[in-house]
Amino acid sequence: MLKIQVLGSGCPNCKKVEEIARRVVDSLALQAEFEKVTDYNEIIEMGVMKTPGLVINGEVVSSGRIPSDSEVLGWVKQATTTG
Repeated sequence: MLKIQVLGSGCPNCKKVEEIARRVVDSLALQAEFEKVTDYNEIIEMGVMKTPGLVINGEVVSSGRIPSDSEVLGWVKQATTTG
């Protein structure tokens, strides 16, 4: 199962990143565990200095911007083939 973490305070941009990730996972009929990480110390420990951030299976794939659906689709597909 995929583990997807959305990093940030819960701002509109963070919510948009989560929305995109959920849409992509649903479109592929995959199961994923979603976690919201709002503790900035934890976010910094992951190496992310700008939010929103997106982590898939422990790998930071995006930070400081809202990725496109197609970008997230590529990352999710890669995570399902390598993980």
